Amino acid sequence: MVYTISGIRFPAVSPLCNRSRSNFTGNRSSNISLLPTKDSFSRKIFAGKSSPDSDSPSLTVAASNKILVPGSQGDGSFSLTDQLDSPETVLEDPQGLHDVDNQTMENDKKLKDEENFVESIRGYNEVQHEQESAASSLVGDDSRAQGKKAFVPIAKTITIEKDEVRPRTIPPPGPGHGIYEIDRLLNNHREHLDYRYGQYKRLREAIDKNEGGLEVFSRGYEKFGFIRSDTGITYREWAPGAKSAALIGDFNNWNPNADVMTRNEFGVWEIFLPNNADGSPPIPHGSRVKIHMDTPSGIKDSIPAWIKFSVQAPAEIPYNGIYYDPPEEERYVFKHPQPKRPKSLRIYEAHVGMSSTEQKINTYANFRDDVLPRIKKLGYNAVQIMAIQEHSYYASFGYHVTNFFAPSSRCGTPDDLKSLIDKAHELGLLVLMDIVHSHASNNVLDGLNLFDGTDSHYFHSGSRGYHWMWDSRLFNYGSWEVLRFLLSNARWWLEEYKFDGFRFDGVTSMMYTHHGLQVAFTGNYTEYFGLATDVDAVVYLMLVNDVIHGLFPEAVSIGEDVSGMPAFCIPVQDGGIGFDYRLHMAIADKWIELLKKKDEDWRMGDIIHTLTNRRWLEKCISYAESHDQALVGDKTIAFWLMDKDMYDFMALDRPSTPLVDRGIALHKMIRLITMGLGGEGYLNFMGNEFGHPEWIDFPRGDRLLPDGRIIPGNNNSYDKCRRRFDLGDAEYLRYHGMQEFDRAMQHVEETYGFMTSEHQYVSRKDEGDKVIVFERGNLVFVFNFHWTNSYSDYRVGCFKPGKYKIVLDSDDAIFGGFNRIDHSAEYFSFDKWHDERPRSFLVYAPCRTAVVYALVEDELEPVRL
Repeated sequence: MVYTISGIRFPAVSPLCNRSRSNFTGNRSSNISLLPTKDSFSRKIFAGKSSPDSDSPSLTVAASNKILVPGSQGDGSFSLTDQLDSPETVLEDPQGLHDVDNQTMENDKKLKDEENFVESIRGYNEVQHEQESAASSLVGDDSRAQGKKAFVPIAKTITIEKDEVRPRTIPPPGPGHGIYEIDRLLNNHREHLDYRYGQYKRLREAIDKNEGGLEVFSRGYEKFGFIRSDTGITYREWAPGAKSAALIGDFNNWNPNADVMTRNEFGVWEIFLPNNADGSPPIPHGSRVKIHMDTPSGIKDSIPAWIKFSVQAPAEIPYNGIYYDPPEEERYVFKHPQPKRPKSLRIYEAHVGMSSTEQKINTYANFRDDVLPRIKKLGYNAVQIMAIQEHSYYASFGYHVTNFFAPSSRCGTPDDLKSLIDKAHELGLLVLMDIVHSHASNNVLDGLNLFDGTDSHYFHSGSRGYHWMWDSRLFNYGSWEVLRFLLSNARWWLEEYKFDGFRFDGVTSMMYTHHGLQVAFTGNYTEYFGLATDVDAVVYLMLVNDVIHGLFPEAVSIGEDVSGMPAFCIPVQDGGIGFDYRLHMAIADKWIELLKKKDEDWRMGDIIHTLTNRRWLEKCISYAESHDQALVGDKTIAFWLMDKDMYDFMALDRPSTPLVDRGIALHKMIRLITMGLGGEGYLNFMGNEFGHPEWIDFPRGDRLLPDGRIIPGNNNSYDKCRRRFDLGDAEYLRYHGMQEFDRAMQHVEETYGFMTSEHQYVSRKDEGDKVIVFERGNLVFVFNFHWTNSYSDYRVGCFKPGKYKIVLDSDDAIFGGFNRIDHSAEYFSFDKWHDERPRSFLVYAPCRTAVVYALVEDELEPVRL
């Protein structure tokens, strides 16, 4: 029986209604592909001559562990007030102490080091120019037989489609002082920040002087790796530690004496292979290739560092580099323009390999045909794809990259990936790539580790170059060739595959020498600007954002940072690091913390503080849970809420349980309030929109630890390495209602654009009633987190006058709710102050329900204050 009073439905009986990716269990890397154990060979640190690059003066002039910065005792707070309509710039703490260290930097020595380095780079480029100028006289057939160096000209232009008008210049550095106006507390650390920006500017100047600018420098894939010309193929590789090198592969029967490479004074090895007599390329498309080197650690065959495709043959352990150069008629041609960047991002985080309902590795083609239309239908406007860069160990989730320029071959070919991206563009979806520049696999057989036989080639040597928790190698961002490699890598994916931007993984690990491990960031500014800051890495992030935004103005850059680094999302020209968005990682941690408590112990003010605790003028992507929470060893929000009841009580033809009722209600509320208050963008990991019942567990065998213990595997099962989309689609299951609510949530944001509205005001966070009320744009959000209490004629404040209507109700029956609110009811504002708002209206707020009210624009009344 239902009693109806003033548009309100009452049932006869009221129902009862610092984390980072680094913590996931399992081996994130393997020195031998797809094996959980480590080969002892790869554990050794070999003595011998280091890379010339590491022996030469540092590009950044002074290593980051030598930076001297003033101390500060500022309060470090960066939380927003509840009222966000007209936020003020954060003022300097009047009691902050400015304790300037009396030591000064060795400026004269640094200047001399920089001059020496610039001269070495100038010499390198002069040699390259002279060699390339002589190309036409060195491409004869006898050049290979005589072991001569042969060069071909390198194209200096980029082909642009006729309908594409894109500037190919990167603006010069700006003054870099804007950050001090945005956040005056930064003035206490001006010496450090000015030094950092000075390093960035000096590096830009050196690149301009010696490489022709950042635009040219970021096209390293036109100089290194395999370069095809009309007369043949040139292959170049930077391997200064190698004593000798030869190109081997199917094309020369893997003969290390057939195509010996020559080395210049900068450690760059090179060979030119002229076309065959019939004009065909000397290396056929699809051929396996490797570089054979005599190194300080012994003879080794490595996959070329700039390889564009690599494949693991059936029944083989190591991967092989593939010369991927299909005939013109077989190459995928993009048919659809890239969408313009939307004002607000609603991101669907996805992993292609585990996106099938079947127990298998899914393909790019199946994802294109089956999953992309689903994402579009759900209402998301961007898909963020994980595990694109090739990684030999599947269970690393794509975070232990072995081949940075190659898309994962498990899911298909490079052209298959291009087809996927083109289809997404046809659907109006942005495609973001989860890019990993924070570390690399320590795999010696397939990756960059010990590539030229030294541990200081692409990475820092010794302990600084090793991430003890991730078991991976750490890049030396102060190396000229490492900068070329990584900047070119970012551009390659935007240029060749037409990705629309990146989510940079592990940025906190990059920015600090302690990598954020065992460090609890409190917000004190001395935590961000001190000896633990890796200035080289921060400058690299500024450069890569220059490349992204300068060459691809519509591209999006998102940084995964848990530390709260100030100016992280401020443009580089203003002195910031230049990201568009920061992932608001603290929100997911807060929900897990609350889900471990009883309902009565939830504090509304604590929820609001976490959701709004972000820096002024720095945009955030919020999420209630991502792939991190879905991994085996952790729990998704749905599983925290409903546990094993999800297996037995989700069918609509069976009675529910109090645990399921509570879980479904809170699952919807948590996601809506996260989207409503958490930032300017929103992210969801695939399947979590309907409360996927299983965690993620990649196929793995038993693992033997060095101490003799065995960690059991899962018999290499794919059962939990897939997504059960069929559960969310089944209308006879309660999962479907949760999925429909998520879809409705996206639709409301698309219609009203509340995430990017400048108007945001939290008017109520009642600890007794367990009610939260806030405005965002022309919407009023009302959340009742109380487990039993429902409130009739509950007054909520608002700013704008007029009539309001319900546009989203988590208690709607189609969302698995109890249908306690009449959606035909109209709500008119009163000109009466309430909760510091000039107007208010009355609502019914059932327990464990969230309702969104929208102002009916065409019936507004005049403002009377």
